Amino acid sequence: MTASEERLAALTSWHADWSGLRVVVYGLGVTGFSVADTLAELGASVLVVASRADHERAMLLDVIGAELLLQADLSAPPERLTAFGPELIVVSPGFHADHPLLLWADQQGIPVWGDIELAWRLRDKTAPPGSGNSPADWICVTGTNGKTTTVQLTATMLLAGGSRVAPCGNIGVAVLDAIRDPQGFDVLVVELSSYQLHWINRNAGGEVSPYAAACLNIADDHLDWHGSLEAYAAAKAKVYENAQVACVYNRADEATLRMVEETEVVEGARAIGFGLDVPGPSDFGIVDGILCDRAFLDDRLHSAIELTTLEELREAGLAAPHIVANILAASALARAYGVEPWVVRDVLSAFRLDAHRIELVRIEAGVSWVDDSKATNPHAADASLRAYPSVVWVVGGLFKGVDLDGLVKRHAARLRGAVLIGADRDLLRSAFQRHAPGLPVVEVDADETEHVMPTAVRLAAALVRDGDTVLLAPAAASMDQFSDYAERGRLFQAAVNEYLGGGADDGSSASRPGSGG
Repeated sequence: MTASEERLAALTSWHADWSGLRVVVYGLGVTGFSVADTLAELGASVLVVASRADHERAMLLDVIGAELLLQADLSAPPERLTAFGPELIVVSPGFHADHPLLLWADQQGIPVWGDIELAWRLRDKTAPPGSGNSPADWICVTGTNGKTTTVQLTATMLLAGGSRVAPCGNIGVAVLDAIRDPQGFDVLVVELSSYQLHWINRNAGGEVSPYAAACLNIADDHLDWHGSLEAYAAAKAKVYENAQVACVYNRADEATLRMVEETEVVEGARAIGFGLDVPGPSDFGIVDGILCDRAFLDDRLHSAIELTTLEELREAGLAAPHIVANILAASALARAYGVEPWVVRDVLSAFRLDAHRIELVRIEAGVSWVDDSKATNPHAADASLRAYPSVVWVVGGLFKGVDLDGLVKRHAARLRGAVLIGADRDLLRSAFQRHAPGLPVVEVDADETEHVMPTAVRLAAALVRDGDTVLLAPAAASMDQFSDYAERGRLFQAAVNEYLGGGADDGSSASRPGSGG
């Protein structure tokens, strides 16, 4: 091991000597800026390399003393990068593993960390030696869909149980920002993308060891980044590595169980399953409409703890099957951390979903208009479609290399019609021609963002009948026509309300799917 490698391996604490370490940060999004800001605070010499940058972040780099190299073409290492002589590279999640600058780093023998590894090494910021404080525990959550809801629920349960908690990661708050919060936390609930997981546990001294971890599900997604479903699943599986207490998996998704079975964990860590069926010992599930914990009680062979009921979840608009699965996963994670059952029950009675997650916009003339713009891949759209018996489906965007045939074939019988939006409409059109040749399918060919949803709503209204649901569940990313899924959802809601006129009628207070008989 070289002197440089020995130094990096020893950098496992906020209170270690980071001064003068030459670090290059790839990317200047939310994550990249948090990395640069953290390293500058530690006294490292920081160069940020990016192909584009938010003006405010670029200005702030100058304030904190970090250098910015902004260059549109990064197909080869810029001269300033090579002259800087980096001892370490920290990569933002969006950089492909085969990016030319990462291939260059590998050829030069320069270690590469992700932001999660850096955050893990620095997790003792508010727990300096001799303080009597302990670094925050980590509860890590990943999966193709449901991550954000599960993280929010878990964090809310932990907070209600008396812990100082920060939800962070892919949810929108950089983990490094949570690490540096001066008040400190007892536990971080960390949402991890496959991009972030790809980079963890690759370097000595930076091995993440979560208190508990969950992979909610696995389906085709981000294949343009990972190259194959196998590589994508392998990245997701890393969430369980070195888990200390609990590995929460989905009984309905055998891939998540295999991950747990094949992963090295801390001795004594338990496998905890969740599912919509009757739970076995060490599982969470449903018995006669009651959500039950059969994992964290003394007599789990013969008893169960009641958490809530499907009827109560219906009243709260939380009874769609995929949401119930998220609730069970969050409950398992919270109970693993010691949250009492009554706390879980109280949280579930008050919890509501974020905007654009199976959000009822209007009920008018017997037709429900639902915004699930957060359904950004086929797996999420599949879960959304299952919640409604008769659907006019607003679908489309950027499909990121996934297969659409299975989704269309599976739901053809429940569709009244389809309205296609987005750049990859030809892929959708072909799938409908193969698997639903008689279905009315119309396309929105508007190029301007502000025209897409008004046109889609007008076309959908021409297809619906009494009792139908017009469902925006795009099954695709939004960046072809919108800034993000939230803008896509907001514009859909605005178009619905404009088309229908005025405020929602009395039916607008109805719950989300599952609220009716």
